[in-house]
Parts: sequence; C-alpha cells; structure tokens
Amino acid sequence: MDPVRLALTRRLVDAFGLDRDVEVVSAKPAGESTLRLVHREDYIEAVKAASVDPGAADSAYGLGTVDDPAFAGMHEVSALIAGQSVGAAEAVWGGEALHAVNFAGGLHHAMPGGASGFCIYNDASLAIARLLELGAERVAYVDVDVHHGDGVQAAFWEDPRVLTISLHEHPRTLFPQTGWPEETGAAGAAEGSAVNVALPAGTGDAGWLRAFHAVVPELIADFRPQVLVTQHGADTHFEDPLAHLAVSLDAQRAVQVACHELAHEYAGGKWVALGGGGYAVVEVVPRSWTHLVAIAAGRDVEPGAVIPEGWRQEVFARTRQLAPARMTDGRWPVEYVGWEAGYDPADRLDQAVLAARRAVFPLRGLLA
Repeated sequence: MDPVRLALTRRLVDAFGLDRDVEVVSAKPAGESTLRLVHREDYIEAVKAASVDPGAADSAYGLGTVDDPAFAGMHEVSALIAGQSVGAAEAVWGGEALHAVNFAGGLHHAMPGGASGFCIYNDASLAIARLLELGAERVAYVDVDVHHGDGVQAAFWEDPRVLTISLHEHPRTLFPQTGWPEETGAAGAAEGSAVNVALPAGTGDAGWLRAFHAVVPELIADFRPQVLVTQHGADTHFEDPLAHLAVSLDAQRAVQVACHELAHEYAGGKWVALGGGGYAVVEVVPRSWTHLVAIAAGRDVEPGAVIPEGWRQEVFARTRQLAPARMTDGRWPVEYVGWEAGYDPADRLDQAVLAARRAVFPLRGLLA
C-alpha cells in the first residue's frame, strides 16, 4: 500500500494530459455522521484514539496489527479517502458528473466494527450507503480485486437494494478466506443479492474474462441499477506479489471498458470507479488506473501508447526501479471464449463459474 503508487498514478494521468479532460476535486473528509452509515461508533472512536496515540491501538478492532498498523493521523487520512469516494457518489447521483474515479479508494475489507486487510474505513460501502441515503433504490457493486470484497458484502448482506458481485481468487488459497459461491445474502428479501465467483489460482486472461462475462452482464441487466460502483484492484496481475492469478494489464483494461459499457447500458451512465489492491507499485498499478481514468474521461489511452519519458525518469528517481515503456503487456486485444460457447465439465474455471451461477441465478429468476 505504499502511497507512491497513488503519486505515480496521478503523475501518469497528468503525463498523458488526462488532467485536462477531467475535473479534479478535493473532496471533504467523511464526517462522523457519514462514517456511521456503515461503521459502529465504538470502532470510529477506537480509530480516533489510535490516531492520537498509535501505541494504544486496540487490537480487538483490528488496529495495531501487521496488516493494519496504527499511525498518527490514521483517522484523518482514512476519513479523507472515504470522503473522496462519498463525494464521487454524490457528484454522480446529483448529476454534476456522469463518471467519477477515486483510485485512492476501494478499501473493501474494512468491516463495520473493525479494520482488516490494510483497510480502516470502507469507502466503497460508505459511497453506496450515501447513495441509498440520497434515495437510490438499486445500486450494483462489482469488485474485480483479486481478494474477496468481504467488507462490502457484509455491509449490505441484508439489503436487497444493493447487488454485490465479487470475482476473486478462491478462498482456499487467498485472504480473506471468504467469498464462496454459497454466500448469497441473508435469507429472505436479500437472498441472491450477493454473488461470488471464486476463481482457481493461476487463472489467466481468457478465463478471467470468460468468468466476468459469464456472470456480470446478465446480473446487471436483470438488476437494472441506478448507479454502478466498481472496484478495480490491480492485484489480479501476474506480477503482483501477494496473489496467484495471472491476468495482464490488457485484460484489466478490457474489464474497465466493459464496466463503462455496462454503466451506460443499464445505469444511465452513472458510474463510480474505485481503486483497490495492487502491490506491483511501479510496473502495474499506475498504468492500470491511468487506463481507468482515461476510460472514464472518454479519452482512451491506446494500449500501445509510449509512456512519456519524463514519467519514467520520475519513477526511477522515486523508486530506483525501471519503469515500463508502454501502456500494454503486449496482449491487446485480449481474447476469451464466451459462456454461450458451452460448459467444459473438466475445466476448473468453468466449474467455478457454474458454481456461482447455480448458487445465485435461480434465486433471481434466471437460468443457471
């Protein structure tokens, strides 16, 4: 979670002139009333206390741990990130912007009463909760981070107004060990509002895209959200050090394009896009999220585009690492076989997709 990944992303956005195609807004930090839309008051107070005195962090709330170490100002920083996503949601719902991107956000593991997985406040959940507070009746959340979007699922487990879809590495092999296909939402009205596609380790571009297109578009078409919120963790990449999928930057871009299209086709274009995980902080994250900003801005950066030399020099000055030369991994256009081509019972990827479809689609009146 080295903040340099955010600084380098912003610099790459600027290097391609995308800052001239978007309005860059400094949103206010989320206030306590906003934070309480998702988080318990006692947890917020624990974060504030640890923010003042990191040595007094209460591990009962997940604070002061290896994943979520306490540090001075952690409440203020985390509230600012949350406020950016809430502000993005407000702008989209209010018609000030059709699309909004907060690549500092996507901190999807934070729970109502505790920190988890590098996440203190769950900005994605707070953005969705604010949309509901403003009157939204249907919000769809699509999470393509390599880790399960467990905190967002938990926040809306009993709420049929929110459809959460998470594509992630199988919980047998990766944190947080949740996100099984059988996790479908609380019994009753919310059953079928949580969707989990647990992908086998080693899944590459073709399988990842096949899984996405076999599950997400049909559910979004059925749900007809008023706003689409998406989380674009870059840690599915084959160079990411913390997980075991083998997805390229080009496939990540293809899913970003697909989410943009789904927002226009089913949500009136209203799209809030967030960052997330991603620990190849030079090679992957800045390129992936610059593509995301470009797509949202309506000025796509071609995959084969040469990266400006000034940015590459800045990367070396900051990190002593060599920067990539182009905005592609050399796999564009990425290809996959659509689900309609048929199910292979011997293929582990197809087994994972079918498990997700069988768990949820009948609950929503769809054919598995």
